[in-house]
Amino acid sequence: MPIYEYECGHCNHRFEVKQGFNEEPQAVCPQCQGKARRVFYPAPVIFKGSGFYITDSRPPRKDKAPETSKGESAPSKSEKGK
Repeated sequence: MPIYEYECGHCNHRFEVKQGFNEEPQAVCPQCQGKARRVFYPAPVIFKGSGFYITDSRPPRKDKAPETSKGESAPSKSEKGK
């Protein structure tokens, strides 16, 4: 069973109650019998893996040497002069 935290609107007392999912929320403070409300906390978000860096979305650099297709070789210096 989950444990829920409540806060009294009258005396600001915080208390925890173990309740089932299908039960009605408890709305009475055990100290002053005032109206209490359930306290909610934000869920933490954790980013894992690649894809969260600016370098992952940049276009490829233009000053890289062009790639040759499979089976072809780049022309040598001696062949360029012919």
